[in-house]
Amino acid sequence: MQLQRIHHAAIICSDYARSKRFYVDVLGLTVIAENYRAARRSYKLDLALPDGAQIELFSFPDAPPRPSYPEAQGLRHLAFAVADVARCKADLEALGVAVEPVRIDEYTGKAFVFFADPDGLPLELYQAD
Repeated sequence: MQLQRIHHAAIICSDYARSKRFYVDVLGLTVIAENYRAARRSYKLDLALPDGAQIELFSFPDAPPRPSYPEAQGLRHLAFAVADVARCKADLEALGVAVEPVRIDEYTGKAFVFFADPDGLPLELYQAD
């Protein structure tokens, strides 16, 4: 067996409309498909990144909140490669998104920065090669 790449990351949100706006309008992801699953009272929104990776955005009634930030077990954060971290940071801030200061990875020398989605899920922008 040889893994090739990450296909998708699944995120459960607390407010579907708010999170959909954030991932589509703020982050610029493309909608592949949107389905309402009546039996689960749940939306599933498939979003595409330019490289083909996807995010599945789910809504579930009464989903428990994330236990802590950011050191809970499980997914620590989701990172996106970008061509210019500083420019993307400025773009997010212009849209009203709070973004931490740019830092430099001590091992790679690459710039990175953290911000959060509407539910507080830590997201990272990382300088592409």
